[in-house]
Formats: sequence, structure tokens, C-alpha cells
Amino acid sequence: MFYDVRRFIERNLPPIGVLAVVILGLVFAAQISQPPSQRGVPRTGEIAPPAWRSLPPATQPLQRIGFGSCFRQDLPAPIWTAIAKAKPELFLMMGDNVYGDVRSPDLRELVGAYKMLAAHKDFRPVVTALPFLATWDDHDYGANDGGADFVHRAASLELFKNFWKGSGTVAAAAAGDGVQNAHIFGPVGQRIQIILLDTRSFRSPLKRRPRGVPGKGKYLPDDTPSKTMLGDAQWQWLAAELKKPAELRLLVSSIQVIADGHGFERWGNLPRERQKLFDTIRASGANGVVLLSGDRHRAAIYEHLRAIDYPLYEVTSSALNLSFDDPAEVGPHQLHRMYGRNNFGMVTIDWSAKRVALTIRDQSGGPVREQVIDLGRMVPQVVPSAKGR
Repeated sequence: MFYDVRRFIERNLPPIGVLAVVILGLVFAAQISQPPSQRGVPRTGEIAPPAWRSLPPATQPLQRIGFGSCFRQDLPAPIWTAIAKAKPELFLMMGDNVYGDVRSPDLRELVGAYKMLAAHKDFRPVVTALPFLATWDDHDYGANDGGADFVHRAASLELFKNFWKGSGTVAAAAAGDGVQNAHIFGPVGQRIQIILLDTRSFRSPLKRRPRGVPGKGKYLPDDTPSKTMLGDAQWQWLAAELKKPAELRLLVSSIQVIADGHGFERWGNLPRERQKLFDTIRASGANGVVLLSGDRHRAAIYEHLRAIDYPLYEVTSSALNLSFDDPAEVGPHQLHRMYGRNNFGMVTIDWSAKRVALTIRDQSGGPVREQVIDLGRMVPQVVPSAKGR
């Protein structure tokens, strides 16, 4: 077969054409001989990262933290004006910070997406006004619903770190090849711990819903013991972080944790891993844990009364400029009707009253959903020791 192709080329192409074919063949052979992780070489030099504002001092007590997800870099985003007016002291980008699903070996789609974000006329002014922290989700990871099997994972990580390195995100990242990072702000009595998980780099493949099986969404719960959401190293890191002292902890997952009743991406697709998360929080003795998530292109607030030793709340805020106006979804832990238009979230802390307001705000900055929680209730139960019985 190879001989026939070579004879056809020699008979029908001039010498310069034969040489070109040979060179192209050698280039192709060199590419396919490389491991998949090395085939995609991102052009990080093409991206000029924003001039990020510095993070607040570690001793500064924070009262207003903003958060959001799902930002389409090629669409207008007037919501950033409302975010700036809300004056958060820190803003958390919870994933899908760009849409750059990779189709090319040099990751040109993701490179282009980051370049557009850095130059976005609505986003660029906010960067100098607000400090940012970030994690990623599937579309800035580079693969829709992608996990550990994404062949360009290493190259995508290089792009993420190059873009966000000035924000403080990368400097605080855990050792290893993920984007998980953690921070503590404030003095004793007013400490906020912010933990941003990486739910992409190490996640096992999901179980797809077979055609014809009833239900909403693409996936079914998979109880396989070997499957993981975070990977062993990140689980160990999270357990250690949760043991650090703080009065309020914002645990950021790019995908929903508490939400049930749908078959899209969520922790419930790996139920053993979700239970492990609850068990890890409980075993650490961590107080004041609140979950923040994105991904869903709609917003909602959830409450789970039995997951840990005190009520566990989750706020899903999505999207900043790509919402799906379909708020009909309901679930067993959902507190309010979903909000289906562009939105962002705010955590507002009244330290003197020990109250926290979890608010979803619309594109103009007005509150559309809110839950006020009492930090005094968000403490583990004290189990008497055997000696004290």
C-alpha cells in the first residue's frame, strides 16, 4: 500500500512537490510519535495577562465577597458595571471564565479566548478595581464536561497559570498539577477561608445515560468505588485546609454539590465522592462551611440539613452573560425558584451580628434571591467523650 502511494506521488508530482510531501509526512510522524500531553503546545506568549489588582492583606477583615461563573468572552457583559458598583472586596471566578473548547493541537481556541477576555471592554476596567481569585470548569479547561482523560490537560494548565498568575491564584495553588488554591483573610474572630477546588484535572469519566433511558440530562450516578472527583492528593490537601482555624469558609466547586434531580454535571454523579466530601467536612471539625458553585447557566440557593453536623448551604451563580432563561427546575434541597437570567452572587458578612447574607443579584445589581444564615448555628455538634459519660 505504501509503495503504491509513493509511486503515484513520484509519477504525478514534480520534484519540489515530492519534497513537500516528504517533509509534511515527517512533521506528521513527529507529531503522532509524541505523547498526547506534548502535542498541544500553547502559545502563552501571545497572551498579555491583565494587570491584576493585589489581593487584600491577609489581616484585613472582609465583609463583601462577589462570585460568578460562565463568562462568554465574545459577548457584551454589562453585568460588570453592576458588580463594580456592589464594591466586593474580592471576586471569585468559579469556572467557565472563558469558552475555549479545544479542537486544534496548539490550543488556538483557548489562546484566543484568553486574549479576548484580557481585552474585553466590560471586563478590563474591573480588573484594576477589584481583586480576583479563580478556578476553572470545563470550557476554560478546554473540553466540554472534560476530566482527567483530557489529552491537553498539561497545556491547558500552562495557559491558566499564565493568565491568572498575577491575581494571587497561582501563588496560593497547591503543589501538583491542578488549580486548587486556598486563602485566609481577617483577624481572629473574623477569619474567612476561601477554598477553590479543581473538579476537572483528576475527575474520573462519568457514566452516560443510555439512549431511551428516561430522565433529565446526560449522566447517571456511578457508584464505582475507584472513581474520583478530586484525586488522592487534592483530597488530602482539602482535609488539611479544613482543619485550619476560620469563622467562615467559602468552599468553591465549579459544579453543583447539593443539587439533585438532574443528570447534568454535579457531585451526585459520583455519589461516593459527594459523601466523601460531606464526611471530610465533618471529620475535620470545620465550622462555618458554605458552598459556592456555577456551571448551570441559572442560579439557585440550596440547603441540606443532614449532610454534615449543621445546615449546609450552597449558592449556585451562573451565568455572568450566558444564562438560559429556564427556571423551571426543582430539586429536594432547593430553597427558592431558580433564577434564569444573567446574575452574580454576593456573600455579605455582618461580623458584629454574626450573620451572613447569601444573595443572587441580577444584571443591574438588584437582589433577586437571598438567604440569611446565622454563623452561630454553623458549628459541629460536640460529641461527649467516653470519659465524660
